[in-house]
Amino acid sequence: MRLVIISGRSGSGKTTALRALEDAGYNCIDNFPVNLLQSLVHDALRDPAQRNTNVAVCIDARSRDLERFPELLLALDRLALDAQVIYLDALSATLVKRFSETRRRHPLTNPRTDLLQAIEAEREVLESIADVADLTIDTTNLRGRELTDLISARVVGAAPSGLSLLFRSFGYKFGVPVDADLVFDIRCLPNPYWITELRPLTGLDAPVQAYLEADEQVQAMRRDLCDFLETWLPRFERDHRAYMTVALGCTGGQHRSVYMAETLGRLFAGRFAGVLVRHRELER
Repeated sequence: MRLVIISGRSGSGKTTALRALEDAGYNCIDNFPVNLLQSLVHDALRDPAQRNTNVAVCIDARSRDLERFPELLLALDRLALDAQVIYLDALSATLVKRFSETRRRHPLTNPRTDLLQAIEAEREVLESIADVADLTIDTTNLRGRELTDLISARVVGAAPSGLSLLFRSFGYKFGVPVDADLVFDIRCLPNPYWITELRPLTGLDAPVQAYLEADEQVQAMRRDLCDFLETWLPRFERDHRAYMTVALGCTGGQHRSVYMAETLGRLFAGRFAGVLVRHRELER
């Protein structure tokens, strides 16, 4: 039995993620009570017909006993169950905008609590789940289709064991990705932006790649990053980490970080259960 637990603040895309898993053949249950997790698993394991099923449940701030979640998750681990916790989140301002556009009511609002206060309070309510999540996904800049594709690639398409590795480029001027496990600042490298003919291009274009590959500083950084990751990623994997997101940032997220993410993605392809490359600023 494989169990995927989806959680996160309201408006972050939990329904979209659960629908993606349902389309992939998972038996899905929304608004699942935390205190019934053990019963769900024990019933499934006792039934031979259900032992090889894939189940996904969504737990949100409406559930009781959320503080017991780490304890219950530990009990599931003792059963040698393939259980993974996926936590979705977005910037509070983005969540406010989404609720304003859909005119939905936030589950924690009341006559004394406005929308922004409810959204901020929800972070504390779900802290016990966020702290033990195997994978955190920042949906601030993701459209529904993009989130569906990400769930399909990193959760549905991942091998039952092993490390799913994502290289994400970003621009510091737009903020550091909140879902990054490792962040590397490569703004010290020569910037193609200052070359007139390279400015409108990106790190996906051959002229930019040739410019960066010809620079010894860039190649020294690549070698150092590769050595670091080759040393430490296997240790994360041995520590039973299912997901790792490596974020590489330059100023605008167009040239250097894109090139480095693509380069590292190619170097590590095939070494782990799944290797993905995403470019946050190019996907805006």
